[in-house]
Amino acid sequence: MEYKNLGRSGLKVPVVGLGCNNFGRRCDQGATTAIVDKALELGVNFFDTADVYGPGGLSEEYLGVALQGRRRDAVVATKFVGPMGEGPLWGGASRRYISDAVEASLRRLQTDYIDLYQIHFPDTATPIDETLRALDDLVRQGKVRYFGCSNFSGWQVVEAQWTTKTEHLSPVVSAQNQYSLLDRRIERELVPACNAYGLGVLPYFPLASGFLTGKYTQGQPPPEGTRLAGAGPMAARVLTEENFGTLTKLQSFADAAGHSMVDLAIGWLVSQPHVSSVIAGATKPEQVEQNVAAAEWRLTAEELAEVDKITRRG
Repeated sequence: MEYKNLGRSGLKVPVVGLGCNNFGRRCDQGATTAIVDKALELGVNFFDTADVYGPGGLSEEYLGVALQGRRRDAVVATKFVGPMGEGPLWGGASRRYISDAVEASLRRLQTDYIDLYQIHFPDTATPIDETLRALDDLVRQGKVRYFGCSNFSGWQVVEAQWTTKTEHLSPVVSAQNQYSLLDRRIERELVPACNAYGLGVLPYFPLASGFLTGKYTQGQPPPEGTRLAGAGPMAARVLTEENFGTLTKLQSFADAAGHSMVDLAIGWLVSQPHVSSVIAGATKPEQVEQNVAAAEWRLTAEELAEVDKITRRG
């Protein structure tokens, strides 16, 4: 397994991480532990979860149990902002809520520190300097080692990092956003901002909710049990005629190179210099193996140019 620095920080992460959003939903404790076991065996020691994953924070709970006795070998990332109860005091990025949320996540994870604590999405009702000061306090207290953001736009990353610099706070080290062969929007503004301000990019949905695996058929409803089954607007955005046309071209490219679509989807992301680690989910150990194998493909400059022709839009 190859490891890279997370942005300009000294934190090393594997080029493929494990997304834990299935824990507590599609995976019970036994399945979660089996997946974590396989991940650690293969060198995938970066686990990305959130307080809102799984009912009542079950993803964090299951991950905490699975890592017992091995916490020192893992890089644990979690998130806050999403509602964990009813009313205005049970979510957001205020100092008050962050103080509550971090303690709850620490309890569920059965740990005394979080390696990477991420603002799950922007909270426009809270000044960013309030959020960043609260996070800096957690770093100074030793409860959080690093902090990052998720679903921020380019200008929001710049605002956040400028605030940490001018106010002498710990820096934002990462930006986690949706990024795949089908969705390259972050390359317009977010990626340049991350490059300029030292944030590592952590792509989520690298397989476009499974679309890039070829499990969906044009003109037919999503198979039961897949991420897009019953997803409504999300499925409508992904299952378009244009995307199926792009998939056909990408499949032909992968076939000619002797690789699978999963290889191409993950290998292309790993080949991007701004990507620190690809957040890839799994519901069984074999999928972790598949993701790790896919990350071994480093596309050449010529291959990247060819894929660019197929996928670039607008």
